[in-house]
Amino acid sequence: MKTFFRELAEEIWDVSYTLFKLMIPTIIAVKIFESLGFLDYFALVLGPIMQWVGLPESMGIVWATTILTNIYAGMLVFFYAQQAETMTVAQVTVLCILMLFAHGLPVEARIAQQAGIRLRFTLLLRVGGGLVLAWILNKLYLEFDYLQEVNQLAWQPEPTDPSLISWIKGQVESLIMIQVIIAGLLFALKILKMVGIEKLMGYMLSPLLRMLGISRQATTITIVGFTLGISFGGGLLINEARQGHVSRRDIFASMSLLALCHSMIEDTILMLLLGADFAGIFWARIIFSFIVIAILTRVMDLLPARVWDKHLTNKHIQPG
Repeated sequence: MKTFFRELAEEIWDVSYTLFKLMIPTIIAVKIFESLGFLDYFALVLGPIMQWVGLPESMGIVWATTILTNIYAGMLVFFYAQQAETMTVAQVTVLCILMLFAHGLPVEARIAQQAGIRLRFTLLLRVGGGLVLAWILNKLYLEFDYLQEVNQLAWQPEPTDPSLISWIKGQVESLIMIQVIIAGLLFALKILKMVGIEKLMGYMLSPLLRMLGISRQATTITIVGFTLGISFGGGLLINEARQGHVSRRDIFASMSLLALCHSMIEDTILMLLLGADFAGIFWARIIFSFIVIAILTRVMDLLPARVWDKHLTNKHIQPG
């Protein structure tokens, strides 16, 4: 029993230290850039791109906020931005796809980078993947005249305190919650390993994982990221990768899937509050992500090592 809790404490420390070492400086840097007005310039760049997927240019500030901070901040900006626009359910669904694919990139892309994935590839996959699916859905909604009714917002934000003290308090509370969840996750995973549930999960999901090109070694971590998010699944994967428990190929495949399809419970619920269509933000996202990863894992098996090292993974990750 003492050995169990000693190992658990060491794992909690390793995962938490790795995550917080990445997250805290990045969060502070983003806040500084935001205070300097960088967000407004970024929104101007994204404005014309919004029109390409059938959205008003004003929604550029919503996606810019979401990319640089998180979905919650993007929702708050959307609440005020949409008051000057008349948007359909289809348009809100398209916007939510962009928000789901690319949010919190300064933190989450760095986590993927520490897990072993090249930063530029993660950004291309998340931003590019979001734009492609958003464009496809916009074309389908217009072609079939689907979801063209005016959107009704099912959520209103509570008044917020814009002070620096309030921001610091909110960030500390978020980090504490992450710490609690990490501890609970690692405890649950050790229990699952002890009783053999982890192997059973791998066996049950093996057909799907095989189709996606992911082996059983990355099963549990992929499930964690898929349901709870990159901060948790990615944090565990960094730890596993550094210990050599998961091959480079599985790290790449798993993190690529999580880049497109993660936090499917919480994030989906948040987007429903904005009025998005469930089929678009859940099923379309899953189907698109699975198709992309199934193709990607088969293509990457044909690539030489120099391409892996230069464009896909960091050299400190051992090939598997």
